[in-house]
Amino acid sequence: MSHALASVVRRVRALAAQRRVRFTRKALRELASLGLDTQDACETLAALRAADFARRLVSAQTEEWLYVFKPNLFGLSIYMKLVLREGCLVVSFHEDDQADEDGEEDA
Repeated sequence: MSHALASVVRRVRALAAQRRVRFTRKALRELASLGLDTQDACETLAALRAADFARRLVSAQTEEWLYVFKPNLFGLSIYMKLVLREGCLVVSFHEDDQADEDGEEDA
């Protein structure tokens, strides 16, 4: 695991443990469609591993780094996209359909 990735994962886990996580409306709708809530999402974030990391990309809207993770949750492969600011902003949280989602609305 690279030092940079280890740092990102540690930061996400710490922010989730402190409940310094916000969600876009889109992410909240996606959570609800899975029967999950923000508590479930924070627990998932707090348990992230470097092996869950998929890629990072630059937001077309804000030019910030977006981090994509694909953890397993309750037997589902989850697609989770987030941005790190003072806290953690979850942009997307849905079942991974293997589609390329670089074009979806970013934070």
